[in-house]
Amino acid sequence: MALAKDLLHHFGSLPRLLACSPQELTQIHGMGLSKWAQIQAAYELVKRSLEDGLTQDPIFSSPNHVREFLQAKIGRLPHEVFLCLYLDSRLHLIECEELFRGSITQTAIYPREILKEALAKNASALIVAHNHPSGNPLPSDADQDLTKVLLNALQLVDIQLLDHCIVSGSGFFSFSDAGLMKNGN
Repeated sequence: MALAKDLLHHFGSLPRLLACSPQELTQIHGMGLSKWAQIQAAYELVKRSLEDGLTQDPIFSSPNHVREFLQAKIGRLPHEVFLCLYLDSRLHLIECEELFRGSITQTAIYPREILKEALAKNASALIVAHNHPSGNPLPSDADQDLTKVLLNALQLVDIQLLDHCIVSGSGFFSFSDAGLMKNGN
């Protein structure tokens, strides 16, 4: 326990510890590559456990579960990624898929591809999410415009967009929680 406290103190937060490179960790007395591998393995187990829970429980029985899953999955990445969580009619997860990957500041997103994949997976609903490596989870104008486009496009084929989430290392923004999931907003 003392070593865990020392590591958290050294890196300042759990996300920073989990994102450290092997070189950073091995500079600390008593830490080697095997310890770094153990930390990464434990982190991977937690991520998989969260994902397993999403496939078995209705996704909105616990919105915090979705938040925790997204934070673990993309919150600490150094580049932007855009995920789709495809849901069945009972709001169980069909699949979580990374559709787009970008740079540290932006990702090109194509609504047509999102719609095509949702139809191919026979999804009844979607949650889309992306990360902001900058640390600021607030939506940009482009994020808001994308949400409007997706709401309108998915409505045409009777697929519900439940939320658009933006994740950062320590922050989270939900369009649904903010009341921004209505067409025309």
